[in-house]
Amino acid sequence: MHNRKLSLIVCTYMRPVAVCTLLDSVQLQSKYPDEILIIDGSTDNATEDRFREPASPAGRSVYKNLTYYKVPPAHRGLTKQRNYGIDRVGDAIEIVCFLDDDIVLEPTYFEEILTTYQEYPEALGVGGYIVNEVSWEKVEQPFTPAINQFYYDGYVRSDGSRYVLRKKLGLDANRPPGFLPTFSHGRSISFLPPSGKTYQVEQLMGGVASYRICALKSQKFSEYFEGYGLYEDADYTLRLSKKGHLYINTNAQLHHYHDPGGRPNHFKYGKMVLRNGWYIWRSKYENPTLKQRLLWNLTAFVLTLVRVSNAIRGQDKKAALNESLGRIYGWLSLIFNKPKHI
Repeated sequence: MHNRKLSLIVCTYMRPVAVCTLLDSVQLQSKYPDEILIIDGSTDNATEDRFREPASPAGRSVYKNLTYYKVPPAHRGLTKQRNYGIDRVGDAIEIVCFLDDDIVLEPTYFEEILTTYQEYPEALGVGGYIVNEVSWEKVEQPFTPAINQFYYDGYVRSDGSRYVLRKKLGLDANRPPGFLPTFSHGRSISFLPPSGKTYQVEQLMGGVASYRICALKSQKFSEYFEGYGLYEDADYTLRLSKKGHLYINTNAQLHHYHDPGGRPNHFKYGKMVLRNGWYIWRSKYENPTLKQRLLWNLTAFVLTLVRVSNAIRGQDKKAALNESLGRIYGWLSLIFNKPKHI
């Protein structure tokens, strides 16, 4: 039995139904958190109403060990809310889990996370594994993937059009999933297969991650990433991986349902893709070579072209067009106004 004290921090914004669905799955855990902190940045009271009352009229059960915080406006935004939560973690807590508010857990999620810390005592952080977003197939070896396939560790999945084009142009990531190439634009941990193994990485997905409290106390989340905070997880874990090891346990499983509430408009999202992407690249590699700079810009150009093509032939043309314009704006803004590191 795991004796480490575990805290769960859920930073939420305008998603009262989703966060309760997550907490319903927490109720079914084989290892229940010793502390649950809801850090609410909502501009209305819909989420607050669910946690200020002892129970809803429909008879919703009270969640054990839960403390609710409605943050003041100055602390709204994902990274600010995470830092707000860290400052309120109990003194006996050893491991802190962060979960997005639109997650649903498998029953052994926290147990698997704690098992990883036991098996890898040097670990500063451990991430969970999303099972409902990608379809993988186990294949016999030797196996040669087609150009529209991605193969890793005995498993194969489909590759999107952007990756197919990058392969053809020689711009595919040259490091394993979860590691950032010298020209950035790597493959995320979603490209790790459901093998049941634990993989060492240098990046975790922030909405399905956990950390030792000593790491969180020594290194806070950067408040450069205001509001929605795109790529804040890459920034934090790339910095943390310089101090110690990070892992993904593919048996720590959960489902991510991407609730549409609280997301930025597509133009702003596109702008963040370029500016925040540049920020984490230059945080990891402060002085890239000319070749690496050219590769970063060429890959950004190709990915923007793919999004422009979606505005012409895709299903949601308006969203693709607005995101494309945001990417172009964000890219051009780097010439005159590069992000400042905080």
